[in-house]
Amino acid sequence: MSRTSDILLTASAPAIWGSTYIVTTEFLPAGYPLTVAMLRALPAGLILLLLVRQLPKGIWWPRTFLLGALNFSFFWAMLFVSAYRLPGGVAATVGAIQPLIVLGLSRSVMGTAVRPLSVFAGLAGIGGVALLVLTPAAHLDPIGIAAGLAGAVSMAFGTVLSRHWQPPVPPLTFTAWQLTAGGLLLVPVALAFEPALPVPTLHNLLGFAYLGVIGAAATYIVWFRGLSRLDPATISPLGFLSPLVAVILGWALLSQDLGPFQVAGMAVVLASVWLSQWAQAAPTAKAVNPRAATPSAARP
Repeated sequence: MSRTSDILLTASAPAIWGSTYIVTTEFLPAGYPLTVAMLRALPAGLILLLLVRQLPKGIWWPRTFLLGALNFSFFWAMLFVSAYRLPGGVAATVGAIQPLIVLGLSRSVMGTAVRPLSVFAGLAGIGGVALLVLTPAAHLDPIGIAAGLAGAVSMAFGTVLSRHWQPPVPPLTFTAWQLTAGGLLLVPVALAFEPALPVPTLHNLLGFAYLGVIGAAATYIVWFRGLSRLDPATISPLGFLSPLVAVILGWALLSQDLGPFQVAGMAVVLASVWLSQWAQAAPTAKAVNPRAATPSAARP
């Protein structure tokens, strides 16, 4: 599969994650962010674990639980706190700083060069997301914003470490490990800090099923597959598609406003995603250009 195909497939994951906000607010009982995060991760992880029938070995036990905490337990807990306390688009916007955090972490952990165009694309993406959602009616709850920022930092670390450590198993198995670990870590926390979940309605069950099967298992298999083939600085800006989809769904399904500023924001977000991909692809293309290769490097 070509690099472009890998990017397009990986981009489908954050695009689908943009529906998390509307599903959370419209389908799930309010006030249970930790329980919701646990029920999103653990059942999906156990089902995948039954399919792959393979457990971590050696150093991958602590790594799996650390990555499960970064990518799922802590990240989703903060995501749901943010989603419950902020309008969907605003909650998504707070996480837009993640690509810039990934650039810095990639430099520190993996020695990846920080390209000025990538930084510019990240800043442009944040600006585009702000145009999308920061309307005068937007409610900026401090706790919701803090939770969103903490979640962005958590997933940034998880993204970089998932690539840096290069798991010795396919993306399906890697996803099963992390979802199960992340869900298990959330069980005692949810039991300790939240009341028992009320008997779920059919509406609630549909929401949980969607978030677990589509919004967790399927999309994270695609996401970790992308991380195994592309560097974090390439796939992290794809996360800008999440707030874009959140705003489109809010307009299409909840009759939320979509004015000229929001349309301009969409254009800026899409342009920033394209620019970030171009910035990362250009040096790679130059490196493999046969005309630029030395005679020794050109030998098989």
